[in-house]
Amino acid sequence: MKDKEYVLKVAKDQNIRFIRLWFTDILGFLKSFSITVAELENALEEGMGFDGSSIEGFVRIDESDMIALPDPNTLSLLPWRSKEQGAVARMFCDITYPDGTPYEGDPRQVLKRTLKRAADMGYTFYVGPELEFFLFKSSKGLPETLDEGGYFDLTPLDAATDIRKDTILCLEAMGIPVEYSHHEVAPSQHEIDLRYADALTMADNTMTYRLVVKEIAMKHGVYATFMPKPMFGQNGSGMHVHQSLFKGDNNAFFDPKAENQLSDVARKYIAGLMKHVSEITLVLNQWVNSYKRLVPGYEAPVYISWAMRNRSDMIRIPGYRPGKEDATRVELRSPDPACNPYLAFAVMLAAGLEGIEKGYELQKPYEGNIYKLTEDERDEQGILTLPEDLYEAIKVAEKSDLLRKTLGDHVWHSLIENKKMEWERFRAQVTSFEIDKYLPIL
Repeated sequence: MKDKEYVLKVAKDQNIRFIRLWFTDILGFLKSFSITVAELENALEEGMGFDGSSIEGFVRIDESDMIALPDPNTLSLLPWRSKEQGAVARMFCDITYPDGTPYEGDPRQVLKRTLKRAADMGYTFYVGPELEFFLFKSSKGLPETLDEGGYFDLTPLDAATDIRKDTILCLEAMGIPVEYSHHEVAPSQHEIDLRYADALTMADNTMTYRLVVKEIAMKHGVYATFMPKPMFGQNGSGMHVHQSLFKGDNNAFFDPKAENQLSDVARKYIAGLMKHVSEITLVLNQWVNSYKRLVPGYEAPVYISWAMRNRSDMIRIPGYRPGKEDATRVELRSPDPACNPYLAFAVMLAAGLEGIEKGYELQKPYEGNIYKLTEDERDEQGILTLPEDLYEAIKVAEKSDLLRKTLGDHVWHSLIENKKMEWERFRAQVTSFEIDKYLPIL
């Protein structure tokens, strides 16, 4: 009741006239409808009804009535909206059936279920994603970059400094703290890193971040995209996810007496990620285009390996600094920023918890440049490869008990069906590569 009373008070004090209710479909696309402030109290009590049959992965038309129940903890003003006729705010929603039962196809519920599993084991799951994106002159035709800058470049090569600044100010105005921002390796590529938070808050923040980046870019007359690989011959965009488990105020990944101060819990967690990462790759890299990024030579991981600091590995452990025990964490480098963050955080956590529960043994780290190894050398080291394309990822996901259990039958079936259709549409396309290569000679 205090949360609801707080929301109503803020709405009055801030002259909020409209509230956008946000949620996602299974693919991670943000969905929204607006209510007036007059409906806010009723929405907080009973939720607002909507037709779920048109939302990807939700219900059939004969069972379309769904309820969006706002989470009072997610109220935030939208800074880019004019306040002349009253402010506009947003709230994330949990989706339920009309009788109040949580809807099993809601990605936010999938994450909540997995977080409860962690909580039952005594853990709180924290994540800190690094989301990369591109800024182009337009969304039409071949991508046109704004600059030819490179990693950490400053003006005049980095033409988007002001865009990043305005994006950060907007995020912070919404209560989303930012750690770093900089130009990335590829021309017109950028990165803004969010300060770590519990996984549910961070999934909400990630959805907000992606919209804010696009909104601010549009205000500057350019187009922002989280497409994993928009340009051939350049680095793609990743979403490196730093993750840790806490027991109360203590970081369960830190052990001052262990080798590299990496606890037994952390080692089993990493082993869980290593063992199950191929099964969950369909969620972490869900688009046909995702696999154009996961190729050798562009700083994206291809091989299933880990190391303490090596950036060529799929999993790295950022260096430990005395007095920073809470910062001990695992960085998974394979996900891309076009994934559904609710499902992505859920499946990563589930894989790690599986390793802890079943006591998986962690193989030795590989600290060399893994891309310089021959196939035989990788085999000797026991280094496996991530799925090479969407079709392979689908086939591995179909056989995964872990993925099915984590997502639930409804989301698992819907996702597999959707991705199969995407692959078939892609497979039937005649590409510009084929026209350029074969038309002149065949």
